[in-house]
Amino acid sequence: MSSHGALMDQVYRRQKHVYDLTRKYYLFGRDRLIADLRARPGASVLELGCGTGRNLAQIGKAYPDVLLFGLDISREMLDLAGTKLGPRATLAAGDATSFDPAALFAIGGFDHIVLSYALSMIPDWQRTMEHAAAQLASGGRLHIVDFGDLDGLPRVLADGLRAWLRVFHVTPRRTMADFAARLAATDGLSCTVAYGPARYYQTVTLTRA
Repeated sequence: MSSHGALMDQVYRRQKHVYDLTRKYYLFGRDRLIADLRARPGASVLELGCGTGRNLAQIGKAYPDVLLFGLDISREMLDLAGTKLGPRATLAAGDATSFDPAALFAIGGFDHIVLSYALSMIPDWQRTMEHAAAQLASGGRLHIVDFGDLDGLPRVLADGLRAWLRVFHVTPRRTMADFAARLAATDGLSCTVAYGPARYYQTVTLTRA
């Protein structure tokens, strides 16, 4: 197991049972991302950093005819996701920076790949975005939601939130939108960026032509 995987298991071993209950109060924008998937019947949807399986369960409810896949580096979280999702989703342990979709899922590319508040916990987040974009099928979309730069919040509140997030090994990626634009330009993708209220969260969508 990688050192990051071991760290994530350590972080979530006790938190996993209350994760969904507590995160709904500050992981905003996830349901908006799911609504914006507009996944067609039969589409393949992969979530990187699928955690407890909460998002995959919601995607399955919104789009009952899609194929669900989940990847996480924490086996603690995967155990919980497997219990929650059962046979509805195919789950695998792996590193989001280098996973092999053919070996893990017997699939060559995905119609939708989701990263929901995962990049802020992945050390090599740029490589994760690059690798995810490379796994998109023709016409596929990479959907990302994560913490924004928090610049719309009062400074004392923003600083306090950043300090609290660091306790959980979370670092908002201030340059994520700029990196997405550069990735789109070099890889022939289209890119859209949007921000939530007070720039608390940001969404990025990369689409392969």
